[in-house]
Amino acid sequence: MDVKENYKAVEEKVQKACQKAGRDRSEVTLIAVSKTKPAGIIGELLPLGVKDFGENKVQELTSKYEELPKDLHWHLIGHLQRNKVKYIIDKACLIHSVDSLRLAETIHHEAEKKGLVMPVLIEVNVAREESKFGVSVEETLPLIQEVAKLHNIAIKGLMTIAPYVEDPEDNREIFRKLKNLSVDIKGENMNNVTMDVLSMGMTGDYEVAIEEGATLVRVGTGIFGERNYAAV
Repeated sequence: MDVKENYKAVEEKVQKACQKAGRDRSEVTLIAVSKTKPAGIIGELLPLGVKDFGENKVQELTSKYEELPKDLHWHLIGHLQRNKVKYIIDKACLIHSVDSLRLAETIHHEAEKKGLVMPVLIEVNVAREESKFGVSVEETLPLIQEVAKLHNIAIKGLMTIAPYVEDPEDNREIFRKLKNLSVDIKGENMNNVTMDVLSMGMTGDYEVAIEEGATLVRVGTGIFGERNYAAV
């Protein structure tokens, strides 16, 4: 398996999706989701200028952060436990998965200790899947109103994990709802809240997500192949 060729193929599809949607390619960041993959394989992408990588687990993110060049951008995209926040607070460029005030408060306190402001996204369970984390569409604005009071956090936008579907068109409405929600929240003009980031779309549906306004797409299997969870 050639991860470089896979990445180039995904990049081409991203470009085509941007063209179809009348968007500039610079509006969308392709995050290579490297969970369960060793640092050596990630290293194969660096000559292509790839900088953005996504990890689900804190332990994987921190170990790869230590092994690989320090100019990479690490995105924490998985569920984050409060007792793990301290390990990634100065290593992740963005936490995609804030889904409670208690988690946000922990991030705020740990960021305060390090003297930094942590960029975060609020995770929204648009599809209301019981197996997924995230707040409901209705709970999103009230949560943001509380999190926005925490000075060591900067709310940059929203994230969702859409259902696994055979036909990516089935998720178009999910992505559209998240985009509309972000527009509504932006209209509130809250301090410490910019709705400029929409993290949505994965290997099976990122092209549709781009057409519906995604600014970050999270592609793992499409670049690195199937996961080897036994190796984690």
